Amino acid sequence: MHAKIQALIQRYQLEPLPVEGTLFVQSYRTSLELQPGRPAGTAMIGLYCEEPLSHSLFHRLTLDEVWHFYSGDPFRLILLRPDGSTEDVVLGPDPTQGHHCQYVVPAGVWQAAHLIAGGLYALYGCTLAPGYMPDIFEGGTRSLLSATYPSRQSDIERFACPDHETRMPE
Repeated sequence: MHAKIQALIQRYQLEPLPVEGTLFVQSYRTSLELQPGRPAGTAMIGLYCEEPLSHSLFHRLTLDEVWHFYSGDPFRLILLRPDGSTEDVVLGPDPTQGHHCQYVVPAGVWQAAHLIAGGLYALYGCTLAPGYMPDIFEGGTRSLLSATYPSRQSDIERFACPDHETRMPE
């Protein structure tokens, strides 16, 4: 493992996120609750890298999610929209190259993400308001996504969740 990646993992105490597959830590959870047990806002820090392998498998949320690029190399966010359209968004350090420093993924859009080949790491964050709870998450399996998004078959093969892992543990 590269020393910089090891230092980031240790600095932020990153752990593998179940189902989705990225290295992450919940960095903020407000004490304000909209309903009992449901936070008004949450934030997380994540790391994409090749060693150890860290990427986000296809999933969708019932809330909008704000992505933030912090440092490192660009990463690709793959979006599969409910109307059948798709889009790739690159988050990264250079807006003059079309990189986004922030991007909002609307509720209900399937999303997956990974470090672009040749990069060492991407440090990023995601913010939700209302905050994250396991019941807002659904993992996207190959069988679920393939029929609706045939043009994205190679991405679906690479980033689909296993059929038995579509819900986050409580």
